[in-house]
Amino acid sequence: MSAGTWDRIAGKWKQLRGEIRSRWGDLTDDDLEMMAGERDKLAGKIQERYGITKDEANKQIDEWADKLKFD
Repeated sequence: MSAGTWDRIAGKWKQLRGEIRSRWGDLTDDDLEMMAGERDKLAGKIQERYGITKDEANKQIDEWADKLKFD
């Protein structure tokens, strides 16, 4: 995933929160508010909630982000 893609995700964070919650249902609205589009915080919270490695969390984020379509 390119840095530009994450910049777009961060810019549309509030609009994407529903999609993020659909993908990672154990994340709360408070979690998403606290992250404010920061990828490292998202990866850390996914790692914590799902008991996976940081590498696996980042892989899941990359796969999710690659499927997003921006207008």
